[in-house]
Amino acid sequence: MESTDRTSAQSSADAELHRRLVYGDESALAEAYTAYGGLVRRVAVRVTRSPAAAEDVAQEVYAHLWSRPYAFDPSRGSLRTWLSMLAHRRAVDWLRGEARHRKDARADDSALHAIPDAGPGPDETVVDRERSLLLHSALAELPQPQREVVHLAYFAGRTYRQAAAELGIPEGTAKTRLRTALRTLAASLADSADPPDPALERGA
Repeated sequence: MESTDRTSAQSSADAELHRRLVYGDESALAEAYTAYGGLVRRVAVRVTRSPAAAEDVAQEVYAHLWSRPYAFDPSRGSLRTWLSMLAHRRAVDWLRGEARHRKDARADDSALHAIPDAGPGPDETVVDRERSLLLHSALAELPQPQREVVHLAYFAGRTYRQAAAELGIPEGTAKTRLRTALRTLAASLADSADPPDPALERGA
């Protein structure tokens, strides 16, 4: 019975998070990252055997969740499971891209190492509005270079490589700025939020 209650609570939490993502609630993205970011990276590390590649995969997974929230259907399974499966697919894609790159490098007799390819709704609650305001405030407090990368990568649907090209900065710099900004936003939301939902904590 307790297990059923936990599953029901998790399903409700996932459905609410999904609703907020669909309506473009930016704080929902930060909450999903806080709850499941570690899981996504662990799945990616198991496949790629590379912490750096796992970070790339995690960024792509959350960019996909933000730009295509309808791809997740809470009636068909949990957000935890869906993100895990997406992380696994993206990590496998990374491995394939890495293999192709190495094959091309060998064909060209290259000595270079392979580089991986890498509006709120009408029923929005007061808590939703407060969290949205908190995230907007946290975004505004980010250094401008980090804020630019976040907006391009998550709100304009760019990859970190595309964001780097648009901003005229090295790809590694774009990736570092994005990673730092995400962690800052997640920490800001966690520090300002109500006590965490036990269901989400178990899911993390």
